[in-house]
Amino acid sequence: MGKCSGRCTLVAFCCLQLVAALERQIFDFLGYQWAPILANFLHIMAVILGIFGTVQYRSRYLILYAAWLVLWVGWNAFIICFYLEVGQLSQDRDFIMTFNTSLHRSWWMENGPGCLVTPVLNSRLALEDHHVISVTGCLLDYPYIEALSSALQIFLALFGFVFACYVSKVFLEEEDSFDFIGGFDSYGYQAPQKTSHLQLQPLYTWVTARSWVGWGGVGEKGRRVSFCPAHSLVPHPRRLD
Repeated sequence: MGKCSGRCTLVAFCCLQLVAALERQIFDFLGYQWAPILANFLHIMAVILGIFGTVQYRSRYLILYAAWLVLWVGWNAFIICFYLEVGQLSQDRDFIMTFNTSLHRSWWMENGPGCLVTPVLNSRLALEDHHVISVTGCLLDYPYIEALSSALQIFLALFGFVFACYVSKVFLEEEDSFDFIGGFDSYGYQAPQKTSHLQLQPLYTWVTARSWVGWGGVGEKGRRVSFCPAHSLVPHPRRLD
């Protein structure tokens, strides 16, 4: 039960990360945010790898998963700084999230809670095939929604990193103990060789020889040879009276 506690907790956090990443991926697709879409896809693959490594006792997969979480925390920290316009980052000037291929913004900009979208007609700011809108009445502006989403990802990633390190350490200790008692990793595994079912046995033979038999009142005389292995058969004559 103690061994399963860390594994079960890590699997639970990975499932939460997977749900949060899929939810974020959907809204990024709706907003044509190509950079977050690519990052979310890599994150989903890494989380699936972490779940597989936890279930299958693969410490290397957990190490890769933990390394990705470090990069994931850095990416979400950048998103928070981007939407809150920290430093020289500006949403009005940079279109990093769309790889500078379109003017789309976050989906939450027009669909946030309580937002009222009003088209602006005959605006000089409108480009070709584009229109200008006015968004008012939002209970929470979209930069804060994106920042809260990234903060949730960082929270889950930190807990996942801690448990991934703990579980991978447990797996490595179990592998070392298995090697100590003579596992397959410490000695080269050799397939069992085929052995013949025939077992060689020494061959013993009985040899009885009569040299001559006398007649006309002469007593019977014979010679007997004792038994011995066939490869070292040496007769030992003994006269029988």
